[in-house]
Amino acid sequence: MCHVVLGRDGMRLEDLVAVAREGARVRLDDESWERLEKARALIDRWVQEERIIYGVTTGFGALSDVIISKEQARELQRNILMSHSAGVGPELSADAVRALMVLRLKDLARGHSGIRPETARRLMEVLNAGILPVIPEKGSVGASGDLAPLAHMGLVLIGLGEADYDGKRMSGAEALARAGLEPLELEACEGLALANGTQLMTAIGALALHDALLLSKAADIAASMSLEVLMGSRTEFDPRIHQVRPHPGQAKAAENMRRITQNSDIISSHKDCSRVQDAYTLRCSPQVHGATKDALNYCRTVVETEMNASTNNPLIFADDEQFLLGGNFHGQPLALALDFMGMAVAELANISERRVERLVNPQLSGLPAFLVDQGGLHSGFMIAQYTAAALVSENKALAHPACVDSIPTSANKEDHVSMGTISARKVRDIVCNTEHVIAIELLCAAQALDLFTNMKPGEGTCAAYQCIRRVISHLDRDRVISKDIQAMTGLLRDGSLIEAVESAVGPLHP
Repeated sequence: MCHVVLGRDGMRLEDLVAVAREGARVRLDDESWERLEKARALIDRWVQEERIIYGVTTGFGALSDVIISKEQARELQRNILMSHSAGVGPELSADAVRALMVLRLKDLARGHSGIRPETARRLMEVLNAGILPVIPEKGSVGASGDLAPLAHMGLVLIGLGEADYDGKRMSGAEALARAGLEPLELEACEGLALANGTQLMTAIGALALHDALLLSKAADIAASMSLEVLMGSRTEFDPRIHQVRPHPGQAKAAENMRRITQNSDIISSHKDCSRVQDAYTLRCSPQVHGATKDALNYCRTVVETEMNASTNNPLIFADDEQFLLGGNFHGQPLALALDFMGMAVAELANISERRVERLVNPQLSGLPAFLVDQGGLHSGFMIAQYTAAALVSENKALAHPACVDSIPTSANKEDHVSMGTISARKVRDIVCNTEHVIAIELLCAAQALDLFTNMKPGEGTCAAYQCIRRVISHLDRDRVISKDIQAMTGLLRDGSLIEAVESAVGPLHP
């Protein structure tokens, strides 16, 4: 099993996915342990000196003016985890919990929190043991960090809360015991250090971004297949068009589609037809898909910056022997980027559903109605298009930005918040919906391609078609079509479709 090494910087999206979804174990580099020890020594000294430090020797939020004695420091840190564990709603998925945990550990490894090395080690041990704290996904306003979700995570470290371990639900204390671990007794500043950060919005947003980058390639494949069976032209992929409007994503999408459709006998067969130009959903696909690619590239920069950031308050600067109070826990950078990503991915679904309509509508396609023989007796892909339309409409509601809202909290001490965790949950749902829409387009395009028995499709199109047909057979009569959609979505999520096409035409641009 591979290891991901955490240090001050350098964590990539792929590292996070390896831990969250592939079970990679984690460890800290030597410099991280040294930073943790150095910062902790300062905290211990300052507590003995009875320095006034927010969240260490004071209460939290609007209670920051309440001084806490050094004798009450442990109780204060235990209390913050209990009182802040106010989450509600559905539980986070296993991959989101693992992503949350490794991102919190990564933040701590930078050495600005003041947490003890043994507390960071325990979080690492819990993650590597496969203990998954039960964390409700709702309750964060995205400033002062993701307090409620991170507090639920921290509960398990001190033997409270609930966890999933070895396929069973149990108390946090039992999960620790079964893994051979002891509950922690937190010292000064440690409850705050565990709960104060942007890791939930980063975790959900990063996993959604990873899926969206794959989906960007899949959208190019789907559009290419649709263009072929709808008798479209490859002219719109000519590099000269995109050189004179030099948006990087647009050129990447056009190059992808040009390579996917290369050597297509189907396209060559109608090059002298009377159609002047294609509909926008075909002709403008590089421009639309490309804009999404550029948006995702921007979002990756923001997300990976946050993955390698320190988001605590206070921040300990051990080399200067100082602590500074600031607002790095505020999720606005992520909130804006994730709302942007939601809109960008929703547009992939918008244009895909319109191509589905062209495929199933005989007046637009020249193909059998709803792509099935004996229409009337059989409905074919009629209701699959309804499903795509429903998902697109839902995406439009989800794409409304969360970041433009703010509700003051903590007796108006925290008077502007980002709602970034809502942005993250919304973009996660948009990506899932869009996966289904593109899956429906691929099913329809493969069904239509079955009609072209005497002409060879493009090299990438052919590879995609063969990948689909190895799993999903031609629809010759009505059957339960949700199973086909589910199977096609699986080929998108596990990367099989993209791998098949890239084996034929080379790597595609995300």
